[in-house]
Amino acid sequence: MMKIYCYDRCSTCKKALKWLDEKGIEYELIDIKGDNPDKETLERYYRASGLPLKKFWNTSGIPYREMGLSKKLPEMSEDEQLSLLATNGMLVKRPLLVDGDVILTGFKESEWEDKLL
Repeated sequence: MMKIYCYDRCSTCKKALKWLDEKGIEYELIDIKGDNPDKETLERYYRASGLPLKKFWNTSGIPYREMGLSKKLPEMSEDEQLSLLATNGMLVKRPLLVDGDVILTGFKESEWEDKLL
């Protein structure tokens, strides 16, 4: 079953869930703050997605800004970035949708329609 990692106060997550519900698509909802994917899981998603690792970062989040990651990430290895992502669900771009080989970060309706319908 499709998994979707969300934060309940995130307006983008709410839009994505509404879209899935309207399309009648079933999913398992996972609270990204309370049940953040571990490093191995994040690495598996990253590799399967074909996306650049920077697409997995929530660059507009408070922890990202407080940690000054916009300056630090270019200096970090992929392994270091994945380890850091696994420490705090609020660092991960959301919603994070996982459906077999389809991995999507953020919610862009046209992209979701293309990949899921």
